[in-house]
Amino acid sequence: MSLTYTNVMLAFTMSFVGLLMYRSHLMSSLLCLEGLMLSLFVLMTMTTLTTHMTLANMMPIIMLVFAACEAALGLSLLVAVSNTYGTDYVQNLNLLQC
Repeated sequence: MSLTYTNVMLAFTMSFVGLLMYRSHLMSSLLCLEGLMLSLFVLMTMTTLTTHMTLANMMPIIMLVFAACEAALGLSLLVAVSNTYGTDYVQNLNLLQC
């Protein structure tokens, strides 16, 4: 495995561990999710370029579109939660409360 693949897999692992460990703020969780999506995008792009698969050329672009939609939805939820509760602590959110 090349050094580039190792770096991308290390970035994915660190983002995943960050998502599992630092879940106190919603913003830090969103940043870890963006790191996951970015490392997956780079990995898919490198795999597509090295294998010369013509059918999979659109997959990194589709992945990037889903990442942009996820980021927009996450930021809108962050704004809504901040306006409602005054903070972005994940522990203060109660989904069962009306």
